Amino acid sequence: MLKYDLVVVGGGPAGMAAALKAKECGVEKILICERDETLGGILEQCIHTGFGLHYFGEELSGPEYAARFIEQVEKTDIDVKVNTMVLDITTNNVVIAINKQDGLMEISATAIVLAMGCRERPRGAISIPGTRPAGVMTAGTAQRFANIDGYLPGKEVVILGSGDIGLIMARRMTLEGAKVKAVCELMPYSGGLTRNIVQCLDDFDIPLKLSHTVTEIRGKDRVEGVTISKVDGNLKPIPGTEEYIPCDTLMLSVGLLPENELSRSVGIRLDKVTGGAVVDQYRETNHEGIFACGNVLHVHDLVDFVTQEAQTAGEGAANYILGKKEYADYRIHTKGINGVRYVVPQRISMDGSEEPVKLYFRVGQVFTNATVKVTRNGNVIYAKKKRKLAPGEMENIVIKPEDLQDFSEGDYLFIEVEG
Repeated sequence: MLKYDLVVVGGGPAGMAAALKAKECGVEKILICERDETLGGILEQCIHTGFGLHYFGEELSGPEYAARFIEQVEKTDIDVKVNTMVLDITTNNVVIAINKQDGLMEISATAIVLAMGCRERPRGAISIPGTRPAGVMTAGTAQRFANIDGYLPGKEVVILGSGDIGLIMARRMTLEGAKVKAVCELMPYSGGLTRNIVQCLDDFDIPLKLSHTVTEIRGKDRVEGVTISKVDGNLKPIPGTEEYIPCDTLMLSVGLLPENELSRSVGIRLDKVTGGAVVDQYRETNHEGIFACGNVLHVHDLVDFVTQEAQTAGEGAANYILGKKEYADYRIHTKGINGVRYVVPQRISMDGSEEPVKLYFRVGQVFTNATVKVTRNGNVIYAKKKRKLAPGEMENIVIKPEDLQDFSEGDYLFIEVEG
């Protein structure tokens, strides 16, 4: 059996940042397991710019952002196993993994950081009627075809869903000579960043059809067209609003699902809204010694925030490994209400720390000129005016340690939007 102080599952931006932070904190034996053939994760196929503005203060492409962390990892003695699939994690923190070189491995770990990322929601999850012709794919698959393999997925494209990947692929397909007929969004607002709506759709005159969905796919061997319809307030198609759009490709950008099969197998409690683990401010799960960060915890809109959160998890794991962790006398909970869909972390360990606690959250609808409030027992401990809040953009607030005094076991911090 191999033995490590820390095993990081996933070699994307979250995994690398967590490993590097743990190494910086004094952890000696660290292993990164990555199932792809290189480190970098999804960034390797994200050749557009827009990465690194918050963390590095400059605009980078995805591969450039990843390369900076890969270089840092290579300068350390952190062990890396690529083409390695983690199959299971036992209750006593043994990682079961397999690759061609080593075969089946059992890796004993003092602590584990989960950084497996997320996958796209497929067609089967949204139940679009019609046949199963070629040309129906997720936007991420199309991105890999275009940016890694060098194939043009289609020439006349309809995109369902206005998440950031869908918006970016609308621009990418246009630049490659394809015609993007429309981007349809089920909700009355876009799920992507405002800058991507402007730069990827508005700048190329690509129509964004809000409150629309695809109600039928036509074609036998290859997609020949799709029927789209308006939806009502209950998100149901409105009869008589059907519109047929000829196309040879339908791209789906209908949400991301955290890859938490390993988390479930080891009994980690998951949040019903985020699909990720329930964690404290150090990103430790309910399973002692197992931490989670990045898109496997909750879907981020910016990789810079993934890096920052992964460093929190890496430091938390290091403190656990080195015996510096202070055990909490009790925990309090966070909860989103009145327009706030979720909050991460979902609990705060009251261990006497004097460090502020950063809470990340997303709203469930668009708000303008609203106030974000944090309350406890009806008392406001934080309030800030925001010009705009949108579901596609993650927000954060910082709670000072003095505002966490006089709490009791099981108390709640409520985060809400007023206005």
